[in-house]
Amino acid sequence: MITPAFELTQDPDFLTVKIRVPYAKASEFDVYFEGEDFKFYAKPYFLRQLTLPGRIVEDGREKASYNTDEGTFTIQLPKEVPGQYFEGLDMLTSLLAPKKSRSAKPLVEEMAASAELSEENEEEFDWEMEQIPYEESPPPLQHPYGFGNLRSGVFQRLQDELSEVIDIKDPDQTPAEERRRKRLAAEAAKFEPDHYLADFFEDEAIKHLLKYKPWWIDAHKKMTALQGESHQEHDSPAFVVFSEEEREQMRKFTNKSYLLDKRSRHHIYLGLIDILLAYCYEIRVNEGEKNVESSWNIRKLSATLCWLEVSFSSIHDVLVSFGRRVLCYPLYRHFELVTRAFGDTVMILQLGKAAVLKCLLDIHKIFMESDPAYILNDLFITDYCIWIQKVKSKKLAALCESLQKTTLSKSHMGLELEELEAAAELVQEEEKALKAAGSVSKQQLLCSETSDSEESSSTSSSETEGSDSDEQESSTSEDGEINSSQGMLQEERTAPLIDCNGLRQGTDTSATEVGDGKSKVSLQSTTPAGKLVEELEMQIQSAMRLSEQPEGLATAGCISQEQEEKPVPEPDRFSEDAPGKGNFLEVSPKPNPLLFLCSTNEDEN
Repeated sequence: MITPAFELTQDPDFLTVKIRVPYAKASEFDVYFEGEDFKFYAKPYFLRQLTLPGRIVEDGREKASYNTDEGTFTIQLPKEVPGQYFEGLDMLTSLLAPKKSRSAKPLVEEMAASAELSEENEEEFDWEMEQIPYEESPPPLQHPYGFGNLRSGVFQRLQDELSEVIDIKDPDQTPAEERRRKRLAAEAAKFEPDHYLADFFEDEAIKHLLKYKPWWIDAHKKMTALQGESHQEHDSPAFVVFSEEEREQMRKFTNKSYLLDKRSRHHIYLGLIDILLAYCYEIRVNEGEKNVESSWNIRKLSATLCWLEVSFSSIHDVLVSFGRRVLCYPLYRHFELVTRAFGDTVMILQLGKAAVLKCLLDIHKIFMESDPAYILNDLFITDYCIWIQKVKSKKLAALCESLQKTTLSKSHMGLELEELEAAAELVQEEEKALKAAGSVSKQQLLCSETSDSEESSSTSSSETEGSDSDEQESSTSEDGEINSSQGMLQEERTAPLIDCNGLRQGTDTSATEVGDGKSKVSLQSTTPAGKLVEELEMQIQSAMRLSEQPEGLATAGCISQEQEEKPVPEPDRFSEDAPGKGNFLEVSPKPNPLLFLCSTNEDEN
């Protein structure tokens, strides 16, 4: 037989049961209800027994209908007491429990326990751990852990998955106090001041995350508004809605009964706060989206899950543990995220156990999709999902009130956060002062450079004027020198030239080099023919006298007509053997054809 999907709703006079039975034979179905019991059968579906939180009655007002398109039966049952509010209609696992497990009479295995094990008989709950004097006792072979400290020896069989799920090694052989000491040491070693200060000063991303509004904020606003209007307390089912997937999760859970003493129940409530804090942080930093880090965030920030912590003595210890882990492990390490998760957890508890169950179901789903985090479902989350459905609302209300009264500050973290922030702010102020001083010095330097440039420009202008006057004077003197040199050159041009033979050369018969030889003046002959004949006669006579002298005693050489036609530069005409002394070229022994030419012309004349 198949257990059908179902949901329950209510109004002041009726309880409505909606059962989904697709492909059922609608012509053949049976419904039974009396007092707190409800049963339904439509082949192949069978809802064996539904234990209701209030009494219903058969008085002729009951109704039933079938929707063929949706395949659902809708059954309206009158309440025995009109206006009575049925609590926990969303707690499907609890509703499916057999009636005997809900009776006041304890089960056989519970009879050996003392009367104080019954949670139902307690009117008030002290959230502070009872102080018990320390007594020496032989250590047990294995130290328990898990929900209500009901498990042990699990990790001996799962050593391969151990390191990926929890941080403690060999939990079966590690006492609770030693786990606590190791956890605190690991957190202190993991804390990074640079990472914390970076998130503290560069908090743009943190501010963005703090603006995110998860689903419980709107639900809490609606509940607060409704309470303000009616001045009555309402349970959360009016504001918390379960999806079909979540309902299916609840139907798959096996109903259990837990034998818990006061100390174990105390640990369960504190562990619940620890898990909810980690879940609220995960939802906020990922803005409600699930990713591969979601499982890691939840189990890493919860000491209950990561270190199998069972030594919390108060709510304050839970908050301090969560705050330290937020500041040591995840990506965003800011104290505002700690306080915001604190406030979110308070809202969830105020919404009631339906909101708590919805969060636990989401955690269960996250762990189921993460290998090997599913082990934590078997150790904690599945039992929490079943247990929370049976918890009285007044217990959660008392827990929420105690949580609201608890205060948490940075000094409680034990990580010297306030000192780090003060030191970092001093450094920032010094840097700002240095930057301000540097900017002032730069401005002064620019001003001084500006004044220096103005002075240099005035100085350069005066020097420019002086240099202009000097240039004028130098140009005047240079012009005088040039004029004098030109006068000397003119004198040299007009002076008669006498060659080595004693003959007078015309001023215009050869090219004269001036300066470096670049400027040349061609001298053309303007001498009359008679004078030329006389000069030729004198040249012939001097040549005849020179020919009578010995060749070795010749003190000068005659310049041939070819050399006159091709003048040699003045530096090449002499070779210096010693400073101030020059060797004259020897006279060529060959007869000068011009001499014979000149003598021939004289004979003819």
